[in-house]
Amino acid sequence: MRKQFLEAGKIINTHGIRGEVKIDPWTDAPEFFRKIKTLYIDGSPVKIVSARVHKSFVIASLEGVADMDSALRLKIKLVFINRDDVPLEDGAFFLQDLIGLKALDFETGDEIGTLTDIMENPAGNIYVIKAEREILVPANGPFVKEIDIDGGYIKLTLLEGM
Repeated sequence: MRKQFLEAGKIINTHGIRGEVKIDPWTDAPEFFRKIKTLYIDGSPVKIVSARVHKSFVIASLEGVADMDSALRLKIKLVFINRDDVPLEDGAFFLQDLIGLKALDFETGDEIGTLTDIMENPAGNIYVIKAEREILVPANGPFVKEIDIDGGYIKLTLLEGM
């Protein structure tokens, strides 16, 4: 089942004296936050007044957060986005939607295990499949043959010994 609200990052500190917060984004690119108008913190909507990228972080000004003390109260809070606020291109998906999918063998259809985690590496993501043992599968074409989030599965081709 797809979650309506998705973890998008964490406020890791304040920035300056005007109440800006420094967010560690959990997205493909920090620039993604510039498209978002509302974050959800502790279940409540908070409007983004402005957001800019600084190194690999997002510096954001949030409605109702006007000074460093207010910003400091948000430190270590997770920020969420509403999936309806982010239109995706056809065939695109949120990585969080993959967690929990059944991993199936592409050729036989046999169940291999369950996708339990995604390790992000500079060379590309790695899917962690929990079976009798943990199986690490590169998230690319030769190994990943089909992803059907609505169907609840991902079809993989594994090399012998994986």
